[in-house]
Amino acid sequence: MLNFANANINFMGQRRLWLAVSALLIIGSIVLIATRGLNFGIDFTGGTVIEVGYPEPVELEQVREQLDAGGYGRAIVQYFGTSQDVLIRLAPREGENTADLSNEVLRLLRAGADNGVDMRRVEFVGPQVGEELREQGGLAMLYALFGILIYVALRFEWRFSVGAVLALAHDVIITLGIFALLQKEFDLSVLAAVLAVIGYSLNDTIVVYDRIRENFRKLRKENAEQVMNKAVNQTLSRTIMTGVTTLLVLLALFFLGGAVINGFALALIIGVLVGTYSSIYIAAALALVMGVDRTVMLPVKKEGEDTPEEGRP
Repeated sequence: MLNFANANINFMGQRRLWLAVSALLIIGSIVLIATRGLNFGIDFTGGTVIEVGYPEPVELEQVREQLDAGGYGRAIVQYFGTSQDVLIRLAPREGENTADLSNEVLRLLRAGADNGVDMRRVEFVGPQVGEELREQGGLAMLYALFGILIYVALRFEWRFSVGAVLALAHDVIITLGIFALLQKEFDLSVLAAVLAVIGYSLNDTIVVYDRIRENFRKLRKENAEQVMNKAVNQTLSRTIMTGVTTLLVLLALFFLGGAVINGFALALIIGVLVGTYSSIYIAAALALVMGVDRTVMLPVKKEGEDTPEEGRP
């Protein structure tokens, strides 16, 4: 196991550099989102859902290859209950109605199958539904951030809550910016991954903030910068090992999980990397910028109370 128990890296001394780097990344991400935009999937844009049945179990990769050969490379293909029932989701096409689309898909699948393929159902998800999903997804992230703001303010101090929310917004914006850059499809599974990134990053940030609070009580001679620097160094081993072990699972999902969860795994990989970076370099730095110091963190001394000894909590 990595051991940084005695690490003494001057994270806070480099805070201006890393805050500037993060500011540039955020600005670049916002520009990419505004200019290139996110490549929304049919969950958000609307499209056609087709369910087909095979007389025998079929491989999803085979179905994807058949659709790709017919010009439906962005089709989402997954099992629906059993390996004989397949659900296909297609983005809308200009000048092509649902009936023509379903007939063309059925023709492609029957041309590459040894046995007959049956059409079970065809449904059209209109753009109005996609617009509602997009709005609700955005509201879900805002509600999550607002709840975190209240929770951290009650548990620690309002300056910590602002720093935590800014760090989370930093992680989300950069993750979305990378998706805009890569033009990877953004669907509901990716949105779920972004929400999971908020929880993951918050967990790391709370650990750092908790250690900062403890150190303010223990380290009486150090200033705020030194106290926070020590807290980040003390939690460094835990932060890195949590990120590495999580990434091992996510990399397995990304390379072995198939096309259905590819975007979900990629969003989590990006989010864990950015979240680990922000927990080390950004979260404590933002708290320092917000004015967290000894007068904020230490309780008011009561009359007649003895001064704690140096180094004792």
